[in-house]
Amino acid sequence: MAVKIRLRRMGAKKRPFYRIVVADSRAPRDGRFIEEIGYYNPISQPREIKIDHEKAAQWLKRGAKPSDTVKALFKSEGVYQNLGEVSNEE
Repeated sequence: MAVKIRLRRMGAKKRPFYRIVVADSRAPRDGRFIEEIGYYNPISQPREIKIDHEKAAQWLKRGAKPSDTVKALFKSEGVYQNLGEVSNEE
């Protein structure tokens, strides 16, 4: 099963709000997911991003592939820096 970390669109029309989820790559964008690891609100000023760094690092170590947008969010939040710290602890 190919697992991806991607955005799941929520919110009203023209007011998007995204949840960062781990899902099977074959599932629809807003369909079933395995686990929710954060959220992203691009509308609020400044934009709101909350990511559970431990869960994100755990899924990345298991081989989950982030989408391009999620990869950019992870870089801005420092998830990849924490990935090295998590692997050193174990």
